[in-house]
Amino acid sequence: MTTMISHLFLQHYWWIIVSLLAGFLVLLMFVQGGQSLIFSLPKNELHKTMIINTMGRKWEFTFTTLVTFGGAFFASFPLFYATSFGGAYWVWIAILFSFTIQAIAYEYRSKPANLYGRRTFDILLLINGSLGPFLIGTAVGTFFTGSQFTIDFLYQIKWASSWHGLEALLNGRNVALGLAVLFLARSNGLLYIINSVDDDELVHNSVWKLAINAAAFLVFFLFFVITLMLSSGFAVDYSNGAVTLEKYKYFHNLVQMPVVLIIFIAGVAGVLYGIGRTLFKVYRKGIWYSGAGTLLTVFALFLVAGFNGTSFYPSTVNLASSLTIRNASSSFFTLRTMMYVSFIIPFVIGYIWYAWRSISNKRISGEELGTQGGKVY
Repeated sequence: MTTMISHLFLQHYWWIIVSLLAGFLVLLMFVQGGQSLIFSLPKNELHKTMIINTMGRKWEFTFTTLVTFGGAFFASFPLFYATSFGGAYWVWIAILFSFTIQAIAYEYRSKPANLYGRRTFDILLLINGSLGPFLIGTAVGTFFTGSQFTIDFLYQIKWASSWHGLEALLNGRNVALGLAVLFLARSNGLLYIINSVDDDELVHNSVWKLAINAAAFLVFFLFFVITLMLSSGFAVDYSNGAVTLEKYKYFHNLVQMPVVLIIFIAGVAGVLYGIGRTLFKVYRKGIWYSGAGTLLTVFALFLVAGFNGTSFYPSTVNLASSLTIRNASSSFFTLRTMMYVSFIIPFVIGYIWYAWRSISNKRISGEELGTQGGKVY
């Protein structure tokens, strides 16, 4: 079997794995989306407690997926990790900070000896819910717009901007993707609340909020996709390693990879169907369609960014420094060993599904919060 596996196959295999993990991460950020609504959605303290507890049951899934995504990216494409974390570190520090305070908030919000008051930890949840998805979306935007770095023949990395990653906020397309991810997370958070909470008033308020957030998501997402399709992309000539700008590169990628195009269309359709059916019929299970659509859409966008002779982390100041799945990957031995380990992933997903169903077998209600013997956040 070893002789049948090439380094190129493993590089593509691991980009697919990383892309899937990215899809799962954005899907699970409905937790952050729900947290960002804890001051604007509930009409009373009971509703706020219900929202925090329904999100609190799932926050560890998002946190674990973020760590898994980062670990897989680091192990399979270490040069990207060294470049991004070594240069654009302010963005990643802000992202990690926002997820750290989330863990603190859920752990200490309802402790008897809480000296800071619940509102302090509610603000921390709001910061994580708003800042986390926005910054992750903005950072991923640089996969298409590029970053300001150079790498010399000794693999020494130099960042051309003193802002070290925060300059991504000056690019409209990056910001549009960040806002699209934020409002998608908020929309999915509302869909999850509608699915998991047993309170007619809170569900009714969530439907109204969903219309606003879904509209905002569509505006920013369409802006990003349209400008992406019309923009120049970073094409790689693997015969000599040269990176050049190609007009309509990402549009060409979708056309030349019809399977990816089908996945992308199916993903967008799933998101729209889940949102639309919920808005017009107060459908309780819209999160399943929108969640699956989110996963497929993000998965397809990552494939567009890295496959078909494309630099997935381009340099705007030195095209030759741009990273591809070939020049940024680990060795053949490392990728092959990791591939064998990855075979346990379906079992892990099965366990997560079992745990998810066990935690969610009953909707959150005011009566349950007052009588349950389990943890209340």
